[in-house]
Amino acid sequence: MKKILISISIILMLTSCISTKSTIQNIDDATPTPEINQALGSFVVTKIAKDKKYGYNPDYPVNVGFTSIDEGLNNQIRFLNALAGPNGEKIKFEKKDACCPFPTKKTDMGAGTIDIFEISWTGLPKPILLYINRFEKGELMIPLGFSIRK
Repeated sequence: MKKILISISIILMLTSCISTKSTIQNIDDATPTPEINQALGSFVVTKIAKDKKYGYNPDYPVNVGFTSIDEGLNNQIRFLNALAGPNGEKIKFEKKDACCPFPTKKTDMGAGTIDIFEISWTGLPKPILLYINRFEKGELMIPLGFSIRK
């Protein structure tokens, strides 16, 4: 009986962490896969976001799920490699955490998370956090405060 109660408790804890409805506002499955700049190891991104929430808010993450789930981290890096600081500064990035579980049909588990990357460059007083979703896709844009890497 004790094992059954423990099992039920674990199942309830795991399932209670995932929302039954996604709050992500910018998923677009019709978005075409972006070109890859082989020299930079980056996606070709030419559009600058107009929405200040894009990339900075977990409900408006950068959605890079253009290829298989196994390629998700590579797609995140391809996106980050397309960025520069506002004056062309070379950025540094590090994955810091994951958050915000959401339902998705793109994984066997039926759930995904959004990864949080810390971005910095020389002269930036405080690192910037960007939310990047490797499971879903959407239009790729350069978040406000960044520029396109040359």
